[in-house]
Amino acid sequence: MKKSILILLSLAVLCVAVFLSACSKDDVQEPDPVAGLTKIIEGYAAGAATKVEVYTKEASINAGYTKFYIALYDSVSGNRIEDAHIQLTPLMDMGTMMHSSPYENPDSEKAVNHLFPCSVTFIMSSMGGTWTLKIQVQNNLTDKEGSLTIPITVNEPTRSRQKSFTAAHNGAKYFISLIEPTATSSKVGINDMEIAIYKKASMMSWPADSSMSVVLTPEMPTMGHGSPNNVNPTHVGNGHYKGKVNFTMTGLWRLNLDFMSGAAVADTTQYFDVEF
Repeated sequence: MKKSILILLSLAVLCVAVFLSACSKDDVQEPDPVAGLTKIIEGYAAGAATKVEVYTKEASINAGYTKFYIALYDSVSGNRIEDAHIQLTPLMDMGTMMHSSPYENPDSEKAVNHLFPCSVTFIMSSMGGTWTLKIQVQNNLTDKEGSLTIPITVNEPTRSRQKSFTAAHNGAKYFISLIEPTATSSKVGINDMEIAIYKKASMMSWPADSSMSVVLTPEMPTMGHGSPNNVNPTHVGNGHYKGKVNFTMTGLWRLNLDFMSGAAVADTTQYFDVEF
């Protein structure tokens, strides 16, 4: 009799443990992949049976480099689509002419934390015309393909994060985007420095450029001094150049950039202002 009671008690304890374990697992919630992001638009890619949601880190889009995060959902089941091929086509309609701009499709057809990161470098604001972004989607699970075209309002920021120049050594047009640092990410001390360089091949083709060497010279125009321990940006892939900039105090900093192609000078007049 005592043995039976002990067995029943053991089973009861086991059941309670299993129940508590199941509850504990159910209580664990997956982090929201779009927490801190702003949804700028949503719509449906006709033909792909796919709902498309487009997010950015900023509340508005400015001329220059903009990172997008795309979430895809099956328009029937509502389930997330984690395996898809995405192709971007930015287009500016200026009335008498049209042109594209530099862009980066997602690096992988597999979603990263349920999102597909990509980017567009808007070379001008919407004051010059109308921007649209076509998003071509192929659902690899269903093999269905379709597209969505969305309007994009591009603002001109107070401090430009997009510059261009005609190179002295070859006459080609280059576009430079400041990615880091930003006014909100900057701090006193060593900061990440990142720019992207693109070369205009035609009105519809803006390939990434890896040919430049870059010399960074930061200064505080109002204080008349620079800073030590800076690292010149070097090419790391896809036209992106990374280095370090040292801000020794808060205020307005000017990041002077000289561009060389081998021993030839491409341009020595470009700079970005960062104030924090």
